[in-house]
Amino acid sequence: MGYRIRPEADFTEEFRIVATDQLSRAITVLDERPDGVDEAIHSFRKNLKRLRSLYRLVAREVPDFQKRENARLRETARSLSAIRDAAALIGTVEYLRHTARSPDENEALGRIITVLEGRRDWIAEAERGLEQRLKEAAGTLKEAIASLDTIAFDGNHRKNARMLGKSWRRTSLKAKAALMACHDEGTAEDFHDLRKRTYDYRLYHTLLSDVWPGAMKAKRDAAKTLVEDLGHIHDLVVLSELVEAEPQLFTRNDDLTHLLDAIIFRQQEDRRQALVKAEAVFADDPDEEAQRIELLWLATGN
Repeated sequence: MGYRIRPEADFTEEFRIVATDQLSRAITVLDERPDGVDEAIHSFRKNLKRLRSLYRLVAREVPDFQKRENARLRETARSLSAIRDAAALIGTVEYLRHTARSPDENEALGRIITVLEGRRDWIAEAERGLEQRLKEAAGTLKEAIASLDTIAFDGNHRKNARMLGKSWRRTSLKAKAALMACHDEGTAEDFHDLRKRTYDYRLYHTLLSDVWPGAMKAKRDAAKTLVEDLGHIHDLVVLSELVEAEPQLFTRNDDLTHLLDAIIFRQQEDRRQALVKAEAVFADDPDEEAQRIELLWLATGN
């Protein structure tokens, strides 16, 4: 079935199918790890992000369920974050290296990658009880599947349409507020907030794609690109924080200077480009968009 809810089907059943599918995928990848532990954790975390977006979509209708399950998924993801976060830092420097502005910068970033690879390997070796945590995470996700039996939505198609419209409006308004904040002071937290809201917005276009496939895909693709750009911005912030927290890693001052210069330059460029894309993605009026979703859901489900 994939990550979508069909408007002509029973909403409760569709919701449970989508949630169960994401949880089952996460459990399978943690158990089998076809591409290693690091990639397994990466895939598992993506499944959990999709779930949390799904649960936010219905948060006003089932607030207790959303609050409880969101906390469960958040803590489960955190329990396996160290190794994946260490690997992500390497990817961030590789991203910087792709746009290196001189041979010296390119060579310096290459040496930084080697340093971070050593740090990742050290963390992996020092991670005690990882196998047990992987099993515990899978067990927690099985409990999350069982909890889906406790949730049910009103069978009224019109009420569900109204719920989806209101959720869509809230997400769009939050995204616009975050975008405005990015234009004003533009702190790292503002851009991270915009990323989270854009991620929800993108996934809502996937979940509800049956109501208007062509238009939904175009907007979803634009939002996906924006999420990726905002992800790079966030990753650069995390890399900057590592430099501040663990300066002993970087024993060559000239390499550190090249790294910091590359981070600053890339942050400025990425922020500028992301704001332009965000203006296009969130150009529609939230009220009009929400009304359109509600009407399309009603019309498609009949």
